[in-house]
Amino acid sequence: QTTTQVPAPSTTTSTSAPPPPSFRSSIHEIDDDLAARMTTSWREGCPVALSDLRYLLVSHWDSAGEVRIGELVVAAAWAEELVQVFGDLFEAGFPIQQMRLIDDFAGSDPASMVANNTSAFNCREVAYRPGVWSNHASGTAIDVNTRVNPYVDGDFIDPPEGAPYIDRSVEVAGGIYPGDAVTQAFGAIGWEWGGDWSGAADYQHFSAAGG
Repeated sequence: QTTTQVPAPSTTTSTSAPPPPSFRSSIHEIDDDLAARMTTSWREGCPVALSDLRYLLVSHWDSAGEVRIGELVVAAAWAEELVQVFGDLFEAGFPIQQMRLIDDFAGSDPASMVANNTSAFNCREVAYRPGVWSNHASGTAIDVNTRVNPYVDGDFIDPPEGAPYIDRSVEVAGGIYPGDAVTQAFGAIGWEWGGDWSGAADYQHFSAAGG
């Protein structure tokens, strides 16, 4: 008599891959706790009141491919459109090294740039133009990945640590280039890119009015 071995049913169950991370965001008014934190970026006499600003929390990819939550203070009138911009950047997989308030750098633009930080509101004048408010002072400008996207005017580079990245024919992670996902996302809401300026180029800079 011949017997046939029948394999036991497999106990292994198939599992599907976890869903990819989704973009998350929220928009908040400036409360007392946040106002107390913003003592270097805002003061009496700034061109906007705190009530005209909004605090954004947006998810983003960092330079290591991890999802982080970034923070920005922007003009209230642009809050929803800017959430859409960062949603587009998230979907495109664009890396943002960090996104922290300028107050974490004691309001110092140079310190924030060296850290490759992305930030928006800062009640300050245009660099080297005393008495002229920057668009950052109204929350209508954002600087993105500031070390790898420096300001370049001839031999002047700001921050100086951005010198290795001034050759824009060599693309690097977090760099911004003509026609890429970043310029398209900001362009879709009508914001201008400093990389398109004639003469000096501010590769990190996007603003509602170009300045």
